[in-house]
Amino acid sequence: MTALLLSMWSGPKIIARLKQLQIGEQGKVEAPKQHLAKAGTPTMGGLIILFSIIVPTVIWAELGNLFIILVLSATILLGGVGFLDDYLKVVKKKKKGLIGRYKIAGQVTVGLIIALTILFEPTLFRYAGVDIRTATTVPFFKNLVFEFGPYLYVLFVIFVITATSNAVNLTDGLDGLSAGTVAIAFIPIAAIAYFSGNLQLSDYLNIPYLRGAGELTVFCSALVGASLGFLWYNAHPAQVFMGDTGSLALGGAMGTLMILCKKEFVLPIVGGIFFLESISVILQTGYFKLSRRMYGEGRRIFRMAPLHHHFELCGWAESKIVTRAYIAAIILAILALATFKVR
Repeated sequence: MTALLLSMWSGPKIIARLKQLQIGEQGKVEAPKQHLAKAGTPTMGGLIILFSIIVPTVIWAELGNLFIILVLSATILLGGVGFLDDYLKVVKKKKKGLIGRYKIAGQVTVGLIIALTILFEPTLFRYAGVDIRTATTVPFFKNLVFEFGPYLYVLFVIFVITATSNAVNLTDGLDGLSAGTVAIAFIPIAAIAYFSGNLQLSDYLNIPYLRGAGELTVFCSALVGASLGFLWYNAHPAQVFMGDTGSLALGGAMGTLMILCKKEFVLPIVGGIFFLESISVILQTGYFKLSRRMYGEGRRIFRMAPLHHHFELCGWAESKIVTRAYIAAIILAILALATFKVR
C-alpha cells in the first residue's frame, strides 16, 4: 500500500517534470506505423517505479538482510544502466542510446556481483546441512536438485540477470503491457519468497529453507504496488512510458529474486510472457540471417518481432493484446505456484 500510494502521488509530479524538460518518446520506426502517434509521450517513467519500490523497502524491510541488499542493489544498478540509455536517447538525441556492449557490460557486472556474493556467503544457502550455493531446484520433481559447480554457476547467474532484464525490456512495447504483467508475475514470486523463508512451509513443500529469504516478500510487495500505481498512468492511452529505466530494473529484480530463492528454472513459467517475447525476437533474427544465407533474401517467421507487434499487424487492437497478455500471465502465475505441489 505504501508503494501504491507513493506511485500514485509521485506519478503526476514526475510526468509533469518530464514534460517540462521535454523528455518524450521518439517515434519508433521498428514498430507498427500507429506507434508514431505516441511520439512525444513522456518516457523515463521508470523513475516513478524505482522511487516507489526503494522508499517502502527502506521503511519496512530489514536493511541488514543480505537478500534485501542484493535485490535492491541489482534493481538500482540496472535502473541506472537503463536511465543512462534513456538519457542518451532522449536528452542527448543519440539514436541508439547506450551502445549495446556497454549495456550488456552493466548487466554482466550486476550478475557477477550477485554470483560472487552467493559463492562467498557460507551460511544462508545451506539446507539440511547441504551446501546449495551453486545448486537450484527443478520444478515438477520432488527431490531433484541441479548442481552447477562454482564456475558454471557464475555464468548461469550472469545469463539469468541479462536474459530477464532484456526480456522485460523487449516486452515494454505496448501501453500497460510490461507494468501489468510484471505486477501479476511478482505476486507468485512474493509467495515463493515467503515459502522459502518459512521453516514450516518450506518443509511442508519440500523446498530449501533459506533463512531470511522471507524478507524478500516486502520487496516483492513494494514492486507490485509500484507497478500497479505506475499502470494507472501507463494504461492505454499512456500518459508516460517506463523506458529502459524501469524495464531493465524490473527484469533484473525478477531474475535476482528467482536466483536468491533457488527457483531459476521456474522463471520461464512465472515470466512466460517475457520468455515468449524474447524467443520471438531470437527466432525472427536467427531465421532472417539463416534464410538470407540460404536463399539470398531474409525471410521472417512473424510479421514483426517482438511478438506483441506481430499480433498488432494481425489486426488485434492494442488493448486486446494487453488484456489477453494479462489473462495468460495470471494462468502462468497459477501454474508456477502449482509446480510446488504437482511433483
